[in-house]
Amino acid sequence: MIPFSPPRIDQKIIDEVNAALLSGWITTGPRTKEFEKRITLYCGNKATLCLNSATAGLEVMLRWFGVKEGDEVILPAYTYSATANVVIHCGAKPVFVDVNKHDFNIAVAEIEKHITEKTKVIMPVDFAGYPCDYDAINLLAKKHATKFAATTDIQKKLGRILVLSDSAHSFGAFYKSKRAGVLTDVSVFSFHAVKNLTTAEGGAVALNLPAPFDNTEEYQKLCVTTLHGQNKDALAKTQKGNWKYDIVEAGYKCNMTDMTAAIGLVELERYDNDTLLRRKHIFDLYAKELGKNVLIDIPVYKTAEKESSYHLFPIRIKGVNEQQRDEIIRLIFEEDVSVNVHFIPVPAMSFYKNMGYNIKNYPVTLDNYSREISLPVFYNLSDENVKTVCAAVNKAIKQVL
Repeated sequence: MIPFSPPRIDQKIIDEVNAALLSGWITTGPRTKEFEKRITLYCGNKATLCLNSATAGLEVMLRWFGVKEGDEVILPAYTYSATANVVIHCGAKPVFVDVNKHDFNIAVAEIEKHITEKTKVIMPVDFAGYPCDYDAINLLAKKHATKFAATTDIQKKLGRILVLSDSAHSFGAFYKSKRAGVLTDVSVFSFHAVKNLTTAEGGAVALNLPAPFDNTEEYQKLCVTTLHGQNKDALAKTQKGNWKYDIVEAGYKCNMTDMTAAIGLVELERYDNDTLLRRKHIFDLYAKELGKNVLIDIPVYKTAEKESSYHLFPIRIKGVNEQQRDEIIRLIFEEDVSVNVHFIPVPAMSFYKNMGYNIKNYPVTLDNYSREISLPVFYNLSDENVKTVCAAVNKAIKQVL
């Protein structure tokens, strides 16, 4: 059976995790802080906070910005539930909008239609690792600054809608020669087990706030917020005579550990010159082979302005309905090939349907979902495996259509 997306766990990672275990420091400590510094250097943003998940990062930043009941957050209907759930956690209203026909990403024109005085945040999602149209989205946030109704000191300081990118898929992606992490105000990465770069579970908040914000100062405040509101972490308290601490706010508990950061340090070291090269090669093989089939829409993953992180390879089958797509998936699995669907749109989920959302209000999202199949992409997927996947896909489509 060809799996969908197993993590790459080799001896280098095992050795580094063992070193962390034997160091006597397994929670947030020197490896986590080093990982944060290296991410900042890699992306070019102003400060980075590593946490136990991207979901935690998104929610922490919404709460940092003061998002609350009565506020609205604009996000694409085509995303994973985490993007919307964090808005609900804050008591705010998710305002779903439709996506582009060509690349699955949030449609800028649809964002503008839904901006109101209640809009506090726009949350674009880099689907499959392909960056959104950030220049246009950032311009929208500035254009509608006069409509922005600030209710907190931080909101007044920014003076406009916050652009909070769900960059869970796009670590290492490029937009106009800039890496994900510097494309807008704040970007949040995921290092979950199925991501290109994993820490088993984990995520990172890439701060890139404009003046007059001091990103280092905001990072330090967020370190407190994400560790129970404690003004000294365990590492700081190991300094001689520095044991005494205070709780300065009712914070949260979502810090990253050194055990998981150890995995990330190895992953980051070989990311550009090994991991991404292999994933790009797999994408190119899929595009070449499946591009011969006129019934398959090949995903956009590289243009003159954008380059994906090569996270997901989401094909769309032309002329099928959802039931036919599901049958194609079943037949592919019969060939011992694992595939997936990204994603069942959030407005189609029971919780959100019960709140009154209707997936039919997002026709492009519904069409994309009903025809989408994500193919296996992982470091150890061989060229021969890719050929097997392509053969299974072509055979299944032929059987159904």
